[in-house]
Amino acid sequence: MSSEELAPINEQDFKDLKERMKLIVDADPKQYHNDFSLRRYLRAFKTTDDAFQAILKTNKWRETYGVDKLAEMDRSQLEKKARLLRHRDCVGRPVIYIPAKNHSSERDIDELTRFIVYNLEEACKKCFEEVTDRLCIVFDLAEFSTSCMDYQLVQNLIWLLGKHFPERLGVCLIINSPGLFSTIWPAIRVLLDDNTAKKVKFVADEVELCQYLIPDILPTDM
Repeated sequence: MSSEELAPINEQDFKDLKERMKLIVDADPKQYHNDFSLRRYLRAFKTTDDAFQAILKTNKWRETYGVDKLAEMDRSQLEKKARLLRHRDCVGRPVIYIPAKNHSSERDIDELTRFIVYNLEEACKKCFEEVTDRLCIVFDLAEFSTSCMDYQLVQNLIWLLGKHFPERLGVCLIINSPGLFSTIWPAIRVLLDDNTAKKVKFVADEVELCQYLIPDILPTDM
């Protein structure tokens, strides 16, 4: 089983960030972030000042992007692009499954990105934060070809996880990876910081996959 390792944070920085956020929340309750969230931002952005500014930027982004209203979007044409699974991985993380074969660069990138944000948001809501506040994302590369490679979507996902869902990624599993993908991976790897790159696991077979999740939870209808 892949246990979670969380980088320590400075408790005085956490206290300072919490006090600074209280001043904002007292004036506008919609700005509220719980302690788990404050710790994630501190872990990601290192200093109280940077974490505080990042939280304010995320709050503004959530408002202008309409994150709370994404459940109202028409998802009927997107449901084979990604799915939040009913079951969790072995650590208790919610699992988002993304079958690469159903992707291409011929799509409405804004609509698809909104759908990805919707899935991230719903997955975060499923977290039992006292147990884990992180997610498992599975990229299934079965039947992968270069026409399935959507670089812009990958860039958008990396940006979202870094800026607005910091420290939410627990593990990213790459399964059924063909040899072809080894020529594509370097272009993706350069977009990742070292902390994120360490969370990407290329899973060789079902035995290795069982270290992270029960294979039977993965969809067969996508």
